[in-house]
Amino acid sequence: MLTLTINGKAHEVDVPNDMPLLWVLRDVVGLTGTKYGCGSALCGACSVLIDNQPARACVLPVSETVGKSITTIEGLHGAIAETVQQAWIAEQVPQCGYCQSGQIVNTVALLATNNSPTDQDIDNALAGNLCRCGTYQRVRAAVHSAAAQLKGKQS
Repeated sequence: MLTLTINGKAHEVDVPNDMPLLWVLRDVVGLTGTKYGCGSALCGACSVLIDNQPARACVLPVSETVGKSITTIEGLHGAIAETVQQAWIAEQVPQCGYCQSGQIVNTVALLATNNSPTDQDIDNALAGNLCRCGTYQRVRAAVHSAAAQLKGKQS
């Protein structure tokens, strides 16, 4: 039995130590916002935050997350997360929406450490997030918009 802290709540799970975190989140805990995309940590759809750092849940053994804080798309909250979500809507980023949870999780992590990202910063932070619909320009616009709004709130 493993105890995981997911979105601020303790969860007891009876799973093999090497089970990928993604399957624990989706199939055991019932948090389906984190998506399965490639299974090889190449597409970013399975992105979560582990101790506030982006990680790919599809290849991360659940045993490596014990004692750490796991945040999924469902657990994002606070000024940065809310501002990013509002910017996503305003910029009409989603089309099919499949990649969006990973894109948003990684954007929140970026803006938590860099409140004025350049295009290159955004591209680097989101490089591992593939969007089949090709909304990269809208993603970048939403990140810039969220950063500007957050700076305005801090003033």
